[in-house]
This record gives sequence, structure tokens and C-alpha cells, in this order.
Amino acid sequence: MIVVLKENYSDKQLETLTGWLKEKQLDVHISSGSSTTILGLIGDTSVIDEEMLESLEFVESVKRIQEPYKNANRKFHPKDTVIDVGGVKIGGGNFAVIAGPCSVESREQLCTVAKAVKASGAGLMRGGAFKPRTSPYAFQGLRGDGIELLEEAKKETGLPIVTEIMDISHLPLFENVDVIQVGARNMQNFELLKRLGKVDKPILLKRGLSSTLQELLMSAEYIMAGGNEKVILCERGIRTFETATRNTLDLSAVPMLKSMTHLPIIVDPSHATGIARLVKPMAVAAAAAGADGLIIEVHNDPPHAACDGAQSLTPEAFDDLMKAVTKVRSCIE
Repeated sequence: MIVVLKENYSDKQLETLTGWLKEKQLDVHISSGSSTTILGLIGDTSVIDEEMLESLEFVESVKRIQEPYKNANRKFHPKDTVIDVGGVKIGGGNFAVIAGPCSVESREQLCTVAKAVKASGAGLMRGGAFKPRTSPYAFQGLRGDGIELLEEAKKETGLPIVTEIMDISHLPLFENVDVIQVGARNMQNFELLKRLGKVDKPILLKRGLSSTLQELLMSAEYIMAGGNEKVILCERGIRTFETATRNTLDLSAVPMLKSMTHLPIIVDPSHATGIARLVKPMAVAAAAAGADGLIIEVHNDPPHAACDGAQSLTPEAFDDLMKAVTKVRSCIE
């Protein structure tokens, strides 16, 4: 349920109303805009008499929300959420690019790529320490050692780091990680999501391979219901009947999600296409569609990458991509 207040309400009236609502065991989320203040009520709102609320002189309207996601709902929070990661802002008109290798392989590899992507304009660095792989025989990542190498690269370049968590038990290793990524396969790992709801760090939540947009938002809701509202959504392609590309990049998800939620939305054209030459055109298209950022795989030697070399850009190709994206963003702005 949302309660829209009139412009002339007083602080005392707001305090009295929110106090009464909390006595009804409801959580009250207050969203104040330039001319409108909205109270988002979360909990069993059947105990609330709508007519009584609407009769208050400072209440404009009362509406029940049908969607099952509340915290993530744009109706509750009309203004875009802006997430600040070490001075890099994502959302609300701010565009951020996360770039780096699919997996952390060595100190030399990571630092070389980190310096290159920073020089080209990336604001954050990605790198997989724990790698979910389809085959149990494929490279699974350097795990804790990989996170230590990411921390070293951060010290050397100043770039905040983004890396994926696989299991709740690994959480202590992520103390110095700036953004914790939840991969597509873990999008509905609800116990993990609930635990991340207690963490005071931004969470990059990737859409599942066969998940609807509402299912993605419900997964975000699990994190937000725990108290962590720093959620970044990521469209990374979905599984369809098409086999020419690794996945099918659903760029319509960007404007659709913009209408459904206030959370930032970034796009991963690397995993979506699985083909390096397609990453640039899809990145440009994502920027044109209104995405709040990109996450791009970059490797200094793609043919010899431990994983996903076929979709990884060289530093030179990434620099070319960044120039193209900058041109497109200047046009749509």
C-alpha cells in the first residue's frame, strides 16, 4: 500500500501517522520528492482502513499495490536509486562501466588489464575468484587467492572491485570487496540472498538464464527485505531456442525494468553474446536503450584465457568500445 501526502503536511502530522502505522506492525518507507511525499507500507495492510486514511486532511490518496515486490517497486520509490561505490555512481543518470577478466589468473594478468581498462575510462574492475562452471573439470578460479590478487590490483589502480560469491560460507573472504556479484545460477538461491540482505555492500544481481523480470525483482526483494537496499540489477541474456549466440540479450528488459523499479540496471553483453565481435554493438545498443552501465570482459591475451576467451575483448578493443559508447551517450543525453 502507498499513501500519497499533500504538499502542506506538517512534520508533526507525518510523525503521528508513521508512529500509528508502525504500531500496526507495518514497515514505513518514506520517499520525498520535490513536490510529493509517498509512504510505502510493507506488511499486513489488511489491518488498515483505507477510507479512514483518505479522510485525513493531509492525505492526497491511498492505493494498494498488486505487485508482490514492494521495496524494489518504483511506485514506492519514484526517484531513481543512485548507488555510490568508492565515488563511482551508478543510476539516476550516472553511467558506470565495470571491466576486467572473466577469471583472475595471475598478478601480472590482473594488473595489466586493470591499468588498461582504467585508462580507457572504466570506473570499476571485475574479476572472478570463484568460478561457476558447467563442467566440474573446468577451471574453477583461484578462490581466496584470487580475491587477494583483486585487492592488490585495487591498491595499484584505485579501482573498486566486483567479484562473484558462490556460497554463504565464503562471505568472510569478501570483507574488502566493494561490490558482491550474485551470478545467474544463484539468482534464486534465497538463503544466500537473505544473508546478503544483512551486508552493508552493494549487490550486483544478475538475471537468471530463464527468469522473468518479476522473478528478478523478487530476488532483489529478498535482499532489500533484509535491509540492504544497495542492489544493482544486471541483464546478461536469457536462454532461448537460438544457438548462434551464447544467450539472447533481452535489451527490452532495460526500459521495461525502468518502469517497474527504481534500482540501477546494467547490461552484460559479454556473457549475453559469447562472441567478442558482438560485444561492442550490443554495448552501444544497451547504452542507447537507457542502461545505467555495462560489465565487460577484458583480457590481455584472450586466446589463452583460462575461461571465456571467445567473448573477451583485448584492451585495445575495449578502448574502441568505450569511445563508441561515449558518442552514443552524448547523443541520447
